[in-house]
Amino acid sequence: MAKASLLILKLLLILVSTGWVSLWILKPTQVWTRTWKAAEEKASASVFGYNGLCFAVYTFPVIAFAIVGFVYLEQKKQKQKEGISRQERRCLAFLSNPLIVKSSLGILSGIEILGVSLFIIFLAWTFYTRISNDFRKTVQTKDFKLAVWQYRMLRVATRFGLLTEACLALLLLPVLRRMAVFRLLGLQFEVSVRYHTWLGTAMIVFATLHGAGTFFIWGIKHHIQEEMWRWQKVGRIYLAGEITLVTGLIIWVTSLPQIRRKCFEVFYYTHHLYIVFLVFFLFHGGDRHFYMVFPGIFLFAIDKLLRIIESRPHTRILSARIFPSKAIELILPKDPISGLKYTPTSVIFVKIPSISEFQWHPFSLTSSSSVDDHTMSIMIKCEGWWGSSLYNLITSAPTDSEANQPLLIPVAVEGPYGPATLEFLRYNSLVLVAGGIGITPILSILQEIASGDRNVFPGRVQIIFATKRSQDVCMLNPVLSRLLDSKLRIHLKLKVYVTQEKQTNQTLLEMLDHEVSVTQLRNFESKFSGYLPYGPENLYWMAAIAATASILFMLFLASFNHVFLHTGKKSSKDETPSSVIDLFLLCSFAMALLCVALIAAVRRWKCLRKDMLPLADKESIALKPRLTETNRSHDQELEIHFGARPNFQDIFAEFTNESRGSYTGVFICGPESMKESVALACQLSSQACKPQFSFHSLNFSL
Repeated sequence: MAKASLLILKLLLILVSTGWVSLWILKPTQVWTRTWKAAEEKASASVFGYNGLCFAVYTFPVIAFAIVGFVYLEQKKQKQKEGISRQERRCLAFLSNPLIVKSSLGILSGIEILGVSLFIIFLAWTFYTRISNDFRKTVQTKDFKLAVWQYRMLRVATRFGLLTEACLALLLLPVLRRMAVFRLLGLQFEVSVRYHTWLGTAMIVFATLHGAGTFFIWGIKHHIQEEMWRWQKVGRIYLAGEITLVTGLIIWVTSLPQIRRKCFEVFYYTHHLYIVFLVFFLFHGGDRHFYMVFPGIFLFAIDKLLRIIESRPHTRILSARIFPSKAIELILPKDPISGLKYTPTSVIFVKIPSISEFQWHPFSLTSSSSVDDHTMSIMIKCEGWWGSSLYNLITSAPTDSEANQPLLIPVAVEGPYGPATLEFLRYNSLVLVAGGIGITPILSILQEIASGDRNVFPGRVQIIFATKRSQDVCMLNPVLSRLLDSKLRIHLKLKVYVTQEKQTNQTLLEMLDHEVSVTQLRNFESKFSGYLPYGPENLYWMAAIAATASILFMLFLASFNHVFLHTGKKSSKDETPSSVIDLFLLCSFAMALLCVALIAAVRRWKCLRKDMLPLADKESIALKPRLTETNRSHDQELEIHFGARPNFQDIFAEFTNESRGSYTGVFICGPESMKESVALACQLSSQACKPQFSFHSLNFSL
């Protein structure tokens, strides 16, 4: 029964997505234009007007895809509890492996190359079809007469605006967290952010060409001053388009890596100008064009509201482990009653108001929900202004033993966000590669394996950890002792590379034992009655929220049309300025969001009041046991190398011989140069039709 329902949902997803893509392909054709005009005339007489038709055809398919997708993912998650199959998705592994590994392009898999190629073909098709139709006819503008070449150049500039619209339609989908539709493609938030970057860059390029071409024609006709300040009553509002372009350029420039890394606050605050950008895009393009880009905006707004609600109120930091490498492991509470579960490599966003009221930072969870019922942990390398401020706050705060009333450190938590399935358990063997603080998502995988809570686990695990200083090796301690003591029959091999230090006489275990002895523990006040991180709502709830918001939006919009525009009376509609119709759309959207936000807030507060519990002393952390040779079994190999970097091609070749060609998952988190080296080694070591290595890149380990 479960398999049948999953199959039906998958077919629905395919049908909806195919229909939406077909719509975009047909839209530039004359056949679609004639058919659409006839459909609009019939729909104008209905209670919803042409708005209902536009929403149903252009916007709702993506929302329906999200609704069905959430139900599908939730049922798939329930099915996973019954067991994990290692055969699933193996046939598509060759498409997910790196095909292009270059510094200028990064690491591109077969699926990414296929997707980008199809999108470029679609843009070319749209542009060619529109331009070829425009060039067959020459219609002069009412305001000034143009030569043939001037008219054609103006049409080319206008059609670049449609390419901007196509990029904007997809721009916000990759950065969804709660309402993430990209999860259906197996892509997580941290990976899909780069698609947002690509789409944003393409959108700005097309928008600039659109604006520059239009300004050029105005300039040679000496109409710039006259045209650029126009706020037309009907049609495209030029001034709104200029504001949209300027705002988009500001957002794009401040998001460049050179500015984002050095001036994060500038990037963060200017990125919120997207509200101005979207509102004036509506005024410039009109409501009919806006419905094409509305799906991403619709889901993004719901996503943002849910994240704001679910990250309130603040909880507290329970404990901190301060490593000699200036890394800190923070222990945070979680709600055991709600059954908050998360998959390894999941990410939470953290805000500490005493440092910054606005900055949210993503961190990989190092704990496993299969092991820790009451807490979750993250590890932070304290670098930069925010990290240094946190280090000073933690080290200077009084603990339970130092004060009668120790300092409580409030913290806001959003998440966790993670993969829907335990991908790494599908493999017979694992190669886990980490560079520096990139060890954090790897630790969560190791925690899950060491828990022994699964009926399927890899038989061979090799860990490759590269770091600049030997002090950083201590970051392995939170999980290594548990893994060495594990009763599971796993062949474990750990290779540590300290790249900027010379050889010492200490073994890896002796070095870890020494670092444990100098690690500081700070247990803060844990006897408080407060709110615990509840985690995200289940995906059925997300589907219900999306459906409710859609229904409310159409009801509010139909009410506005009936009361103010008198739907069905053509003369009344023609007398209404375009900006007023656009405002009705905005008001309907805002009211629908307000209603679903109220519903979500009431539900959230009821859950929080029910689950507001005091935390027990047992949640304070303690030192890990000493790591000695007696902890080890004959299936565990520990190596440390000084002054050298790992040669991944040799390592993969050796691993292939040891694992006898078993199906292997390669998971890496670290600098881009390391990822490229691993991807290249994985590419060279895999066979063409039946790859031995399946490459996975992990991000957001900060």
